[in-house]
Amino acid sequence: MIRLQDIEKFHKTGISKTWILNQVNFEVREGEFVTIMGPSGAGKSTLLNILGLLEASSGGEYLFLGEPTSKLNERRRSEIHKHYIGFVFQAYHLIDDLTVYENIETPLLYRGVKSKERKSMVAEMLDRFNIVAKKDLFPEQLSGGQQQLVGIARAVISKPRLLLADEPTGNLHSKQGEQIMDLFKELHRDGVTIIQVTHSEKNAAYGTRIVELFDGNIHNDRQVTAEENVGVV
Repeated sequence: MIRLQDIEKFHKTGISKTWILNQVNFEVREGEFVTIMGPSGAGKSTLLNILGLLEASSGGEYLFLGEPTSKLNERRRSEIHKHYIGFVFQAYHLIDDLTVYENIETPLLYRGVKSKERKSMVAEMLDRFNIVAKKDLFPEQLSGGQQQLVGIARAVISKPRLLLADEPTGNLHSKQGEQIMDLFKELHRDGVTIIQVTHSEKNAAYGTRIVELFDGNIHNDRQVTAEENVGVV
């Protein structure tokens, strides 16, 4: 599904360069659940933004489903966002003046889904995430955990093939965090490819593979062991 070839990201100041990513190479097969880990400043969020086509690399090539992303025009980039990729952000990024129902419905409006089908799909998400009673509330009326559930519902309602999550439990208490990760595990079982950035080894154990970044390079790339999966339902 994903192939990164010598991906670089740097900022230029005069004749000097500040490297964020340097010669990053790795692949993600469809159906994997990959965790990106590393210290602050290692380039994790930048890498996730490149994978999500929110940010361009400075060099190298990123192939998504075999298509070189460096050659995409804005229309094709938008099509990939609409039909293939879902995003879950630590800061939620809900639209303040839309209700829970309307926030979840938004991706379907962009895709031109008909009203009857939209209603059915939103109802399914509200039920699946146990937030039916919250559908007419606005984001400011929700707890952090509830906002994150709405963000995930919005991200997956279009049935994306790839879900990207940046510190999805970073602002939540432990019970809410476990709920979110259990949902991710369920989505993974349903066939969604997931790439998450996290500092949590516990959250990483929900996945199938861990990629460790250090100073903009891949320091380690390994499968999650059976011992690490113990206790993860």
